[in-house]
Amino acid sequence: MYQYRRRLTREVSFGSILLGGYQPIRVESMTNTHTMDTAATVEQCRRLYEAGCEIIRLTVPTEKDADNLRNIRDQLRRDGIDTPLVADIHFSARAALKAVEFVENIRINPGNYAARQKFSTSEYTEDEYQEELRHVRLEFLPLVEKARKNGVSMRIGTNHGSLSDRTVSRYGNSPEGMVEAALEFGRICEDVGYHDILFSMKSSNVRVMIQAYRLLVEKADAELMHAYPLHLGVTEAGDGNEGRVKSAMGIGALLEDGLGDTIRVSLTEDPVHEVPVGFAIVKKYNDFHLVKGDKGHLPLKHIVDSRNRQNNHNLTPPDSLPFNPFSYQRRGSFPISIAGLLIGGDNVPKVETEVHAPLSEVDAVLQEAVQRLAPEKSHDAIRSEFASVRVNSSADLDGLDTLLQQLGGAAHFIVASTSDVSLAVMLLDKVSKVRLDIVEGEQLGKDFLKDLGNDRPGVLELCFLHEYAGQSVPAEVLAHLAEQLRKQGVKRLLFSIISENAVFAYRRLVQAFNSRSLDYPLVVRFKGETSDRLESLISSSVQAGALFCDGIGDILALATRLSVDEEVNLAFNILQGARIRMSKTEFISCPGCGRTYFDLEKATAAIKERTGHLKGLKIGIMGCIVNGPGEMADADFGYVGAGKNRISLYVGRECVEENISEKEAVERLIGLIKERGRWIDQV
Repeated sequence: MYQYRRRLTREVSFGSILLGGYQPIRVESMTNTHTMDTAATVEQCRRLYEAGCEIIRLTVPTEKDADNLRNIRDQLRRDGIDTPLVADIHFSARAALKAVEFVENIRINPGNYAARQKFSTSEYTEDEYQEELRHVRLEFLPLVEKARKNGVSMRIGTNHGSLSDRTVSRYGNSPEGMVEAALEFGRICEDVGYHDILFSMKSSNVRVMIQAYRLLVEKADAELMHAYPLHLGVTEAGDGNEGRVKSAMGIGALLEDGLGDTIRVSLTEDPVHEVPVGFAIVKKYNDFHLVKGDKGHLPLKHIVDSRNRQNNHNLTPPDSLPFNPFSYQRRGSFPISIAGLLIGGDNVPKVETEVHAPLSEVDAVLQEAVQRLAPEKSHDAIRSEFASVRVNSSADLDGLDTLLQQLGGAAHFIVASTSDVSLAVMLLDKVSKVRLDIVEGEQLGKDFLKDLGNDRPGVLELCFLHEYAGQSVPAEVLAHLAEQLRKQGVKRLLFSIISENAVFAYRRLVQAFNSRSLDYPLVVRFKGETSDRLESLISSSVQAGALFCDGIGDILALATRLSVDEEVNLAFNILQGARIRMSKTEFISCPGCGRTYFDLEKATAAIKERTGHLKGLKIGIMGCIVNGPGEMADADFGYVGAGKNRISLYVGRECVEENISEKEAVERLIGLIKERGRWIDQV
């Protein structure tokens, strides 16, 4: 919970490599060619291999496709490409039994493997439930035995919204249902002594995905014989920066928890683009193991059980978890007003970004501040609510006064930061919020607290710059200051930490605040020093995004080397990925595979261009029925492949138009949105 420690799992064979245990976290991708097209599939596998992809998955919709895996495999091996191959199976047991002869791993979906109904509304009696489970067992066991005979491992991969009717009837379309579906198949494997398995719990909803994996580990490690490896992924993540941010948030949050042995980034793009993103996500964790090694991970439930026995030289041993790992609940905080905007409580998190130019260059500061605040835009536009300027000396105060004067009405949204106590006190009378940096090893001064109250225009944010001190020090220092100021009756306060390990630092801070019943709002800060664009996107998404997914944070403040527009958009993508602030349309689009018979990338681009302004609307864009009404479970509208150049349209999970021409489908989708009263003309 408070430091990185990888969960130690059973090693599972994947042809020429092993997965789990102390092995590196492997990066997987998936072809989007038709599996019957041997030349195209081999060529795409070759390109994935050259990009460094460690595991390649191919879709296998029919027994005929499964039989052609032999030709694909043989050609790849003749070309000297020994990358492990995975057969992706939905529905067809016959395809699975054939495919297992030609691959190193087979993935089955417990939501539709051997399922006899789909998307019905039937309720199951206990007898009917058990009878269906016996049917699944009879259908599944031949595949288990053949996999064992051929030395093939198996991924039991549950997808949110793609559960069997039987499971939904008892658990609903929930993380609990996802976990139980996987465990049913895991129990069957263990019953017959087959242990070369791994699990996945994918969802396009990042919060659901995180909760499902944590719950799986909690239940599986308590029940099953082994801690089995995990394959991580946010399914239907989309494309562009949004897809990369959502993937990094979900996968990275779990990697921070020590969970995960292989990952796949699912982008609605050429699958080769997924590979560098995957390696960028796992790099930190693989580097950690190379340098330090690892000796295992405690299941989440043991953290609570052993809290009184912990002795990690913490000033205050944790006495409660800082958040619920299995169910989203936003941390409660006392709302305060900054420049007329409410912060904390149930209010949506606000965005703050830092002006890079120094106040000695007022014209440059003004230009950048206007770009960040975009005062000419509407109040709900994608723009930074607060722009922070750095005040290093009294000479900067003159530049600040000039800036505020030139900004006019937008001056309320300028905030300042400093590490000088005396400057901080003066700034509280000039700007709406002042961040005072608490530098390790330096004293604030015993008279500082006496100057604080609720009568100044500005709100004070106390920020600990964490670099060298022990992990618990920032939390203890800030909690001590918060207690002192609470005794003085000071309410207009915020707290934050700047740390490269923001996830763990803020978890400790929340725990320290909870143990003292402190409910001041928190600013989640992340400062990215790298100039590499992808690395900056990923580190910000992991360290800040994971916290918002767990309900921690009232302001998101990024300081990166990205351009102004990219940095502001990154902040809003993180908040939207956490489903805590919807600022634009949410696109749930799959990466496509051999089941897709229309131009998915082109369709996605066309739909985004026409509907990207519909704030808060969720649109699913799916290559086929497998990834259709189930896996876009919470979409408002769906655009789903129904055959060659044919599309079916959905409202929620209801198919309202079937098999229409791809040429007409985008216009009909927009017509549906208008008919249902969800359309807004673009300004």
